[in-house]
Amino acid sequence: MRYGAPIERKFASADDWIQFVKSKGYTAAYAPVDTSSDMATRKEYRDSAIANDIVIAEVGAWSNPLDPNPAVAKAAFEKCCASLQLADDLGALCSVNIAGSCNGQQWDGPHPNNFDQNTFDRIVHITRDIIDTVSPKTAVFALETMPWIFPSTPEEYLRLVKAIDRKAFGIHMDPVNMIITPAIAYNTSGFLRECFDLLGPQIVSCHAKDIHLHNDLTVHLSECPPGTGVLDYTTFIDCVRNVNPEIPIMLEHLPSEQAYDDAFVFLRSQVYEATKTHTEA
Repeated sequence: MRYGAPIERKFASADDWIQFVKSKGYTAAYAPVDTSSDMATRKEYRDSAIANDIVIAEVGAWSNPLDPNPAVAKAAFEKCCASLQLADDLGALCSVNIAGSCNGQQWDGPHPNNFDQNTFDRIVHITRDIIDTVSPKTAVFALETMPWIFPSTPEEYLRLVKAIDRKAFGIHMDPVNMIITPAIAYNTSGFLRECFDLLGPQIVSCHAKDIHLHNDLTVHLSECPPGTGVLDYTTFIDCVRNVNPEIPIMLEHLPSEQAYDDAFVFLRSQVYEATKTHTEA
């Protein structure tokens, strides 16, 4: 199994970066350089990662290609293309973005038109254009699941895969972003199996976090650190292993390096539990 986490440090060289990644016990990493890097630097980091068996999981392309402002949408499209090219140059598995939002005030916010058929068609068109513009050799472009934009369910993701119809389109699995009802929150083990049964062969990277269901009159779900919510991590890890143990599981959204260290300890404990459960079965 491969795990990694964000590293909020600058490094003088790829060797320094590798040394730090390995000191944490990670076997996967987020992209260590951004789209402003030159080709020599990209090659240095790619070669170091390969030589040390570190998988570069993903390059974030976080932006809003659906923004109602054409200039903002154009800049987002260009960022997605540059990020996919960086992923390909680094040997990363994918470049990942959300589909975007029709919300012109918040790039990842809700909007009444986010689930229109027209929005679905725009996502298909934009994603195809990104992939066709870059023509990546090995990396794929992926969309992170979100609760208020396509894809918000595994079924919607499969529909997008079929509609986009590109070999260089992959699946980024963030199950917490699809836990949007109490019914799902109370059966995350079944939901995880459904996700991986439906989408497994095309999943390239996963995010690791958790979610808490509040005891409020109306539904209130909040993100929280792994192990402090309702997500069944034993099943999550077992599902990844059954599909492909090389799929990275990447921590995110924690406030400090110590918080990531603690979450990594939890993940490793769940690997043991998943292994024990798998062996007993």
